[in-house]
Amino acid sequence: MPWWIWLLLTLFMLAMIAAGIIYAAIHGLRGLRAAGDVGARIGERLAAMQETESSDDEPHAPVFTEPLRTAADRYTQAQSEVAARRQATRDRHARTWARWDRS
Repeated sequence: MPWWIWLLLTLFMLAMIAAGIIYAAIHGLRGLRAAGDVGARIGERLAAMQETESSDDEPHAPVFTEPLRTAADRYTQAQSEVAARRQATRDRHARTWARWDRS
């Protein structure tokens, strides 16, 4: 083979190696940024878990010293919060299944 074919092959090989290195570097940096975002979100959630709940409500008196209506109202409110949490879970699962169904 003539010398200029070897020169072209060598230049092509060097160009492909450089393109591969650039491609890997770009995708590596994107991956690091994505991992950093995930790490930041995890850090925020862990910090939120470390905080103590500051309740604006005053401590309630023992249930047995209050009228029955007050205890019933608290129970009703607690049950509505439980139902809201369960519905939120169902909605979240439905959105996830819908997203998986579209994929």
